Amino acid sequence: MASIGQIIFWSMIVLIFVMAGIIILLLAIAFSVSQGSVVTNTPFPVGNLGKDVMLGCKFQTKTGQISSSVSITWQKDGLTGVVYQYQNNGVHLQDQNPQFKNRVTLFPDVITTGNASLLLRTVRMEDEGVYRCSVTASGVTGSASIRLRVGAFSAPNITRSENNSLAANAPRWLPKPDVTWLDLNGSQLNSSTQFSTLTMGIVQVTSNLQVQVTDGIYTCIIQNALVTALSTATVTGNGVSTTTDFTFNSSPNIMKSHVISTSFILFCMLVR
Repeated sequence: MASIGQIIFWSMIVLIFVMAGIIILLLAIAFSVSQGSVVTNTPFPVGNLGKDVMLGCKFQTKTGQISSSVSITWQKDGLTGVVYQYQNNGVHLQDQNPQFKNRVTLFPDVITTGNASLLLRTVRMEDEGVYRCSVTASGVTGSASIRLRVGAFSAPNITRSENNSLAANAPRWLPKPDVTWLDLNGSQLNSSTQFSTLTMGIVQVTSNLQVQVTDGIYTCIIQNALVTALSTATVTGNGVSTTTDFTFNSSPNIMKSHVISTSFILFCMLVR
């Protein structure tokens, strides 16, 4: 049996290790805060082919004050050179990768507010990948990573057909989506959908509701692994008015199916 002295000795050893761990943790937190931070609010954005996309990046110094001597470098994993570089109050593109020539820009007027976001114009399939925003300035040093995913999506045009039903036509989607129609109660309605293949694997979506409609609200959902378009069609008389909301799958795994539950759809319909 251990003596009282041994118990006290080992208790002190354990206490010393615990206190050392707490001190190391506090020092790590203090060091992190003292170095400021570089973050993104959109780590998995989706770019729409042929359109512009914003890659968000913000930074904050340890004092909250941002001087004009800020260095911002954007790079893309797997590519040589830089995507964009800003330092000494000017743009430096000598080492820019040719893929991004005349297609990217920062916003110099808001850099001193901590905004290092990058605008990428006319998105291409080869733009997909991981980007890194690195910031160095007095009171801040760090980087944030953003994984850009690329596809195609568009809001459908919903019209009333000759057989007193509804038809939805969306000109461009990639990857190929699923289409679902719901009534006001969230019950699924019968429909038929056709896809016409365009360039680069993009498909045109034509979906016809196979029931006659009366005045009321109907929902058409077009979704793939990247994007969901929830379109609400309000039928009154012979007219149809449509609103569409886009939501983006926040998962980094673009092959994982993105499914909206009926309860969520009903919620979106009720809060309109």
